[in-house]
Amino acid sequence: MYRFSMTSTKRMILAGLCVALGVVLPFAFHSIANAGSIFLPMHIPVLLCGLICGWPYGLACGVLAPLLSSLIVGMPSMAYLPSMLCELAVYGFASGLLMRWVKTGKLLADLYLSLAGAMLLGRLVFGLLNALLFRAGEYSVAMWTTAAFVTALPGIVIQLAVIPVLVLALKKAKLIAE
Repeated sequence: MYRFSMTSTKRMILAGLCVALGVVLPFAFHSIANAGSIFLPMHIPVLLCGLICGWPYGLACGVLAPLLSSLIVGMPSMAYLPSMLCELAVYGFASGLLMRWVKTGKLLADLYLSLAGAMLLGRLVFGLLNALLFRAGEYSVAMWTTAAFVTALPGIVIQLAVIPVLVLALKKAKLIAE
């Protein structure tokens, strides 16, 4: 069923760790103006959770991390929480589902294809929900492109550079097994 072989207890523990990282990691960036939108620190543990634990855990992490962060730290603010919650839920869900479906025979290729697919799908959902629901009438394609790709470019690069390396390091340390 899942790509990486581990017990449900281990999956739950790793997912809980990812949720905790989803609260703590962004908190480290709050002293820098607009750092969350630039470096996307909450995305990393959610995408990682989906990739290594599977889509149900990734989805749960994508919902719980922004919700708990908002309740504990106040970020994201309640105005941005619904769209972020949906976006991160899609990241966790899609990364886990794609990691299960993509089978090139090479783990690194599977990781990058799953990661890139989830990142694109999450950004599309983010844009659509903002345009149709959360900020209807005031959200444009230019705003979406700027927020999802231009401002977020450093975060996108960090995700593509760090997440596959983390998964491979966890596999090498035998914390996860194929």
